[in-house]
Amino acid sequence: MKVLVDADACPVKDIIIKISKKHEIPVIMLVDTCHVIDDDYSQTIVVDKSPDSVDFVLVNKIEKGDIVVTQDYGVAAMSLSKGAKVINQNGMIYDNENMDKLLFERHVSQKIRRSGGRTPGPSKRKKEDNHIFEKVFSELIEKIE
Repeated sequence: MKVLVDADACPVKDIIIKISKKHEIPVIMLVDTCHVIDDDYSQTIVVDKSPDSVDFVLVNKIEKGDIVVTQDYGVAAMSLSKGAKVINQNGMIYDNENMDKLLFERHVSQKIRRSGGRTPGPSKRKKEDNHIFEKVFSELIEKIE
């Protein structure tokens, strides 16, 4: 088992490292050339800045039983299909029960924006969100081990 992180805009990288290190689970952070990650534990893979390049490299590295951290519903869906456990930065576990609904909502929002409409953006991140992520991520690892 390893943890793969769609790290371009991930606000919980430090939490992922801390918990993974405690459980001795390898971490791979994937970023494009606009980001720099430097920690003493994870492996960092830098890919070109083309659209979805991080996503495709990440999905190609997944093995059954891995954990993927992403906020991208498309990456989450592909990760689930490869047998990974998937969590977002707020501690929401993606699964086959909620994935169809999330992808449909994304599709509807994209249609609204393409036609000139507006959709609400994500709410501002709070310190409490980090605590929730840490708790759920720890529980997910403990359940798998």
